[in-house]
Amino acid sequence: MAEDSAIAALSFEDALKELERIVGRLESGEASLDEAITLYERGDALRRQCAARLDAAQARIEAIRTDAEGRATGTTPFAAG
Repeated sequence: MAEDSAIAALSFEDALKELERIVGRLESGEASLDEAITLYERGDALRRQCAARLDAAQARIEAIRTDAEGRATGTTPFAAG
């Protein structure tokens, strides 16, 4: 879908800003039902995109191992949780 590829092309920051605007519009209660449904669907796609970007970033984080003298000796994958 063109909309999915357009969302995938957004930076994390741009997707988050748009998601915040959508949430604000929905919380205002001024959107018609049809508009609210459309906004919700786009917001959900943006939320999934942001979550995927965060998951990818987390997977790339590595902890640096050091020896007794504080010198870097290698890296280990980041383990969340």
